[in-house]
This record gives sequence, structure tokens and C-alpha cells, in this order.
Amino acid sequence: MNTEPLVRAAVLLLRLIGMLPLPVVRAIGSACGSLAFVLAGSRRRVTLTNLRMCFPDWSEARRRQVARAHFRCFVASFFDRFIVWYTSAQRMRRLVELQGMENLEPWRGRPVILLAPHFVGIDAGGIRLQMEVGGASMYANQKSRVLTEAMTRGRSRLGGAKMLLRNDGLRPALRLIRQGVPFYFLPDMDLGPRDALFVPFFGVPAATVPSLARLAELTGAVVVPVVTRMTSRGYVAQIHPAWTNFPGDDPLAATRRMNTFIEQCVLQMPEQYLWSHKRFKTRPAGQPDPYL
Repeated sequence: MNTEPLVRAAVLLLRLIGMLPLPVVRAIGSACGSLAFVLAGSRRRVTLTNLRMCFPDWSEARRRQVARAHFRCFVASFFDRFIVWYTSAQRMRRLVELQGMENLEPWRGRPVILLAPHFVGIDAGGIRLQMEVGGASMYANQKSRVLTEAMTRGRSRLGGAKMLLRNDGLRPALRLIRQGVPFYFLPDMDLGPRDALFVPFFGVPAATVPSLARLAELTGAVVVPVVTRMTSRGYVAQIHPAWTNFPGDDPLAATRRMNTFIEQCVLQMPEQYLWSHKRFKTRPAGQPDPYL
């Protein structure tokens, strides 16, 4: 069955919703997130499993509270995407505040990797930042061609960002980084066992690709973390100071440094991290799948 006409209609409806004032869009998104927590049983189980593994000292009540809040934030951010993918540059500047631009200014025109962990505001922060510095990023094809086109066009329209297909590997990214194009990089997902190292994430071995360290080593790029926080007024994209002495000569230690940094950010806003992703689906030999 061809579902693309339905997806096209849904995108149009979401675009219309995105024209409403932000408080209205947020109220719709939050309500849908609360409903999704009840109805999306498989993703609820994934979220709660991740929280149990990462926070064994928390009470089950607290984990469920964070899980519910995550669903509300995640679905609200999905509705927000149909603002940031289509709205004017003026509204984007009002919606997303940039903090810490002084940490990026010294690296303009030089090889730089913008480390962007998977918090719910990742799209909003990336699009707003590229309005100031341009850049490039990677994407994965969605099941729907209509949604893939909306996503890639929306992410590149305001700052002319170059969107690279993940399946093409890192070679195109290497070339752009060496040319001084800021690379907005999202390496904190479980992409399977290929090239992955098992690096602790909240004490749990997590399959993590050491590509951040590899890219920095091959290009001589500096790593500047960018973490975007959802707020009641929109988003705040915080640009952190550039990392020194990175990556060093140990990819495992460099990747552990990345995970430690992300852990510190998660503790500041645990409901906004992407807990609904199967972060621990790839396990060391002999360990069971925690999501079964």
C-alpha cells in the first residue's frame, strides 16, 4: 500500500499547526505525548528499560515520571519541527537563543566539529546555528520519501547546510571539515556492532562508534559541543568551549570522554534525552538483549 499521500497530508496538517503560536503548538504536542506514553507500549518499554539500566538507584516512580516527561518533550519537539523547518528566519531567531557564540568565533574558517548529542532540541539548535555559520550534517533516509524530503529541505533552507547521507560514510564529511565547513555531528546512537567500541554510558557498556575521535584526528578539527535545551519560550542552544587535548592517542579514552560529557548534560535535563532509542541494543558477547 502506498502511504505517501497520507504522509503528504500529515505534513501539510503539521505545517498548518506550526503556524500557530508556540504555546498552542506546545500544548498540542504535550497532550499528544501524554497519549503516546499510554498507547506506544513498545517505545514506553524501551524508555523505561533505558532508565532502569542507567539509573538503578532511582525509584520506579521517578523513572516513570521522567519517561512520561520525555514523551511529552519528544512529541512536542516533533510538532516544533514543523515550525523550524518552515518558518521565517525572523521567527527562528526569536524561537532559538544562541548562547556561547564566543566559544565558536575563534574557529571560523578552520576545521571544527560541532558535537550535538541527541536531545529533543537537536533540530532547532542545529538550524539556528547554521543561520550564523553555515555548516554540514548527516541524515538517514526515513521510510517515507515525503518525510525525508521535508526533513532535509527544512534543515538546509535557512543556512544552506550541506546534508550528507549516512550510508555514504565519512569521506564526504572529511572533505568538508578540511575545507573549514562546520560539521554538526550526532554520534551518540547505537548503530550496530560494526566499528563500535563498548564504552560505558552511565556505567552500562554501550556500543559507541569512535568516529568523533577519528574525524578529529584525520582533519585536525577542534571539537565544540553544542547542546540544545527545550524551554517554555522555545530553545536555548548552548555552545560550549572547545575541547583541548582531543582526541589524544587512545580512541577508547576519547570516546569515553564524549560519553562522560553527554552524561553530565543528561543529568541537567534527563527528560530531554532520547531515551526512546534502543541505546543498548548491541551487547557484548554473551549478554542478552535488554529489550526482549
